Amino acid sequence: MPPLEAVPSSNQIPFDFMSDSGVAIQRGPATSGTPGSFADGSVSYLPVLGAVFALGVVAVTLAASTAGTPVLLAVLASFAILGVFFVFGWLAGHIRIGDRLLSDDIARSISDGIDRGLMVARRDGSVLFVNHKLEELVGRLSSREVSALDMAFGPDLAVREAFFRLNRAADRGDRHGEDFRLSAGGALPQRILRIDVSPLDLGRGRETGHTTLWSVQDVTEERMRVAAARQSLVDTLGFYDASPVGLLTVDQGGTVRHINGTLARWLGYPNQPLVNRVVRLSDILNAETVALIEGARQAGAEDMISLDIDATREDGRLLPVRLVARTHRDGHRLIAFINREADHGLGFDAPASDVRFARFFQSAPFGIASVSADGRVTSSNGAFARLMLDGTGGVGKRAVDVLARADDKAARIEIEDQLRRVLAGKAGGQPLETALSPNNVRRVYMSPMVEQATDREAAMLYVVDATEQKALEVQYAQSSKMEAVGKLAGGIAHDFNNVLTAIIGYSDLLLQTHAISDPAYKDIKNIQGSAYRAAGMVRQLLSFSRRQTLQAESLLLDEVISENTSMLRTSLGEKITLKVQPSRDLWYVKVDKGEFSRVIVNLTVNAGDAMPDGGVLSIKTRNITERDSQKLGREGMPVGEYVGVEVSDTGTGMPADVLEKIFEPFFTTKAVGKGTGLGLSTVYGIVKQSGGFIYAESAIGRGTSFHIYLPRYIPDLEDEESAIALAAAPAKEPVTPKSSDLTGTGRVLLVEDEDVVRSFAVRALTRQGYEVLEASDGQEALDIVAAHNGEIDIVVTDVVMPEMDGPTMFRELRKTNPSIKVIFVSGYPNEAFRETLGSEEVAFLPKPFSLPQLAEKVKQELAR
Repeated sequence: MPPLEAVPSSNQIPFDFMSDSGVAIQRGPATSGTPGSFADGSVSYLPVLGAVFALGVVAVTLAASTAGTPVLLAVLASFAILGVFFVFGWLAGHIRIGDRLLSDDIARSISDGIDRGLMVARRDGSVLFVNHKLEELVGRLSSREVSALDMAFGPDLAVREAFFRLNRAADRGDRHGEDFRLSAGGALPQRILRIDVSPLDLGRGRETGHTTLWSVQDVTEERMRVAAARQSLVDTLGFYDASPVGLLTVDQGGTVRHINGTLARWLGYPNQPLVNRVVRLSDILNAETVALIEGARQAGAEDMISLDIDATREDGRLLPVRLVARTHRDGHRLIAFINREADHGLGFDAPASDVRFARFFQSAPFGIASVSADGRVTSSNGAFARLMLDGTGGVGKRAVDVLARADDKAARIEIEDQLRRVLAGKAGGQPLETALSPNNVRRVYMSPMVEQATDREAAMLYVVDATEQKALEVQYAQSSKMEAVGKLAGGIAHDFNNVLTAIIGYSDLLLQTHAISDPAYKDIKNIQGSAYRAAGMVRQLLSFSRRQTLQAESLLLDEVISENTSMLRTSLGEKITLKVQPSRDLWYVKVDKGEFSRVIVNLTVNAGDAMPDGGVLSIKTRNITERDSQKLGREGMPVGEYVGVEVSDTGTGMPADVLEKIFEPFFTTKAVGKGTGLGLSTVYGIVKQSGGFIYAESAIGRGTSFHIYLPRYIPDLEDEESAIALAAAPAKEPVTPKSSDLTGTGRVLLVEDEDVVRSFAVRALTRQGYEVLEASDGQEALDIVAAHNGEIDIVVTDVVMPEMDGPTMFRELRKTNPSIKVIFVSGYPNEAFRETLGSEEVAFLPKPFSLPQLAEKVKQELAR
């Protein structure tokens, strides 16, 4: 027999012809091609049983006739007993008659009919059974030992090692397999035999593994098929790698799984670009193209996509290519690249101008699409697919369906009308705006293809993202509206302050001439009280217009909120629970303490009105880092460090249309007489004038939340010392009224363009003992100063006047009299004109003011 060469199996496939429980084969003599006597029953038992039964009958007959000797009767009785045992054994199934030969025939037919050799052996190596097929494959065994199978394959070392592994597996009761290559001589083809060993269960209580099954199979044809397939794969990969077209495959996650040598060379990648690195499609193509290909995959389109684009080389340079992509049913994509830099004879050559246009078409940062004569999109670039939120770029769909939502009837009508004109060869007109969603606004331009129009390309669409621009336009419009209303409110407040100054001032003059017991005294006090309430409303207008005077100081908001907690609980009532959640290590801010308290009070009052049946009002504070502010992404609020205050309630909430107007002055949802509409506008003005930002969030049935962000303030040493001293100081005594003696002496120049205010002020100061000179504008005041040779002790002047305003007059006075003292009075805050004065130290008295306030201010400045 020709020698065999052992080839260890690479996959060690166990023999799978057997079931898990093994093949139950009875023990018998190991005769080649003979399964042995393994049946439990046989027909040879039938004569014995008949003889025993006949002798039993004779014994019974003799016993009945008393003709036999005792010895003979005893023998015959024994046979009778055996016969009874045979009968009981047959009835119990332990003895079967007639099926042994049938069992032997079945076992022999099965073992000889299969296409592999079989050998059953004990673990000690003795062979119990061998079928004919095994002898056909390896020849007749020289002995009844497993080693005979080993010897049948020759003395080669590799064979010995392979059989060693098989025998070791047999000893352990494991499954194992080896390939043996038969080196045939002459023109005979080479054969490969496969030997498997596995444990065998013989049943009848024997332990599995004491017997093993050896299987020998000719696998030559199977191995040849595998080798041929492997070689075919190698050849295919060689063609794939050397193809004149660059090829790659991408999985559903966008990771490149295969890339051929041609494309790797074009892109400047190493010979094995995917070894020890991950290459993604986005590394080679721009985001727009990737989105277009991904959109086609998600849409389930199996048609090819052809694009002229620029691929990105390893060194960042661009490579003009034509890309052809197709998605398979498993979601993987095969993408072909054709190098447009060189002529490869592939039939894709085009004029340089066409190539440049195609590259521009695909790499443009705005959306471009062509529309057919019947109004359908025929081609589009990646930007169009991204902007229109359509992964396929809308190809094959009606343009109006791509450009507008189905429920946006107004936009669809405009688009259809303009598209109809464009397809007729007319100009597109003004761009159209379409909202694909609340946060996705697009601006669409249309133009006809006049000279080169075809049924496939009759018009062009150009789409840009107008979301941010639209938001800025809305923000600017809102800001402009608020600014205009603010200026109007400020102007109204200034004029009202002049009127209120006169009312309050003349009330003071009247009160000085009426005793408390006078019936008119109470009426005058009521007039004055109403004037003061009106002055409070004017202050709210100035707060909204951000034109009030703020006394900013470094403070902790938690302390301000804590000081107002008791008052807030009282104003809310028993039905509403107030929860204050301060923050540890809260940063400082620099705001007007009184005005911030007003912010908290106004928000609390509004929240209480929104919870008529009770609820919870929460006030929280926290530090906002730069990263936090960036994550918040609040519109109009730059990234920075802030102190945040959240005031939220569990009230009725507001619809979106109301939420948009809540900061507008005089806008209110309360019943007539229940509110002025200035509460939230005042809050808005105070926060904005403090350099902060405020945002509102609300929904019907889910309450309302106001979020305030004030810039972080880092106190300097002076601020810290003041804060420490203030904290360590004992509680202050109640402030005692200042001296009632407001009389004084000196020459006062009063400059005021409002006659009624000027008249009151002149009378008030004259009564206090001052010599008062009066002027209606700045130029007249300069003339009076010149006429008196500059002998003026103090000037009290309005800020806004015709001809010459107060600051201009002040600068002219300082040229001739640098030490002259000046008090500015105005219905506007002092910040409105402070910049025009530079570093000059001047006093300021806001309107409206009372007689005592004016007299006190003049006396203080003269004494300074």
